[in-house]
Amino acid sequence: MSIQVGDRLPEVALKRINEGIETVDTRALFDDRKAVLFAVPGAFTPTCSEKHLPGFVEHFQQFRDKGIDVACLAVNDPFVMQAWAQSQHVPDGMLMLSDGNGDLTRALGLELDASAYGMGTRAKRFALYVENGVVKQLHVEQPGEYRVSSAEYMLEQI
Repeated sequence: MSIQVGDRLPEVALKRINEGIETVDTRALFDDRKAVLFAVPGAFTPTCSEKHLPGFVEHFQQFRDKGIDVACLAVNDPFVMQAWAQSQHVPDGMLMLSDGNGDLTRALGLELDASAYGMGTRAKRFALYVENGVVKQLHVEQPGEYRVSSAEYMLEQI
């Protein structure tokens, strides 16, 4: 069963690169703040690189103006996430989170079997809005779609 509106985000350790590889906890990242967490099936993949992440990069300041942090999640290692962030000109302050083993993705119940494409288990394409670690909105895309997890859609909903 996947996470639902009203549920707390599960406590899971993720990785990111800042001054080196850091382990960050979902409680520390999402408690006591408003945030959008969006997930992509894979860094450097077509829709993720051409639409999904670029939309959040383009609209990043609009989220910040509303007092909302933005975090991108992928089942990729932190080095891939760092390289992708650099190639996409991700602004300072946008979190690029590595769920390398898919721990958070599984805890959320939002995993995608992409083994037919040689990618193993990945995250479904989704976006959720949290306040103080509690899910207020959850938007999960149907396979092959890109609509309800976009930055534009999230800005309209919040």
